[in-house]
Amino acid sequence: MISSSQFRIYYEDTDVGGIVYHANYLKFCERARSDHFFNQGTSSQRGENHFVITAMDAKFKAPAKLGDLITVTVAVKSISKASFVLHQEVLRGDTLLFEMNGTFVLTNTQGKVIRLGEEDLKVFKA
Repeated sequence: MISSSQFRIYYEDTDVGGIVYHANYLKFCERARSDHFFNQGTSSQRGENHFVITAMDAKFKAPAKLGDLITVTVAVKSISKASFVLHQEVLRGDTLLFEMNGTFVLTNTQGKVIRLGEEDLKVFKA
């Protein structure tokens, strides 16, 4: 694990039954990835270039509920010259609620994938 963030589950995150709506797990993961960049004094944008997700494998394990305090982890699974794979988990205490692997690339303003620079790689080796 290279970083983690904690979030409280609010009413706006849930359905009428107080269970977290499935798409919100992706938002929690995005917030944790953003926190990882911000905590290193940078962001996911590189001038006019930015990181985008190109593939995702997500597994729902157990529901989060209204009022829960969750931890979202970010870990590097692999890095290549033009992409990286992050493994993320959403936990309530020791209980795994959700996990995903996401493949990310850096794209320019035309949407073309560009090679990762040394500064980009440092962000994920921290």
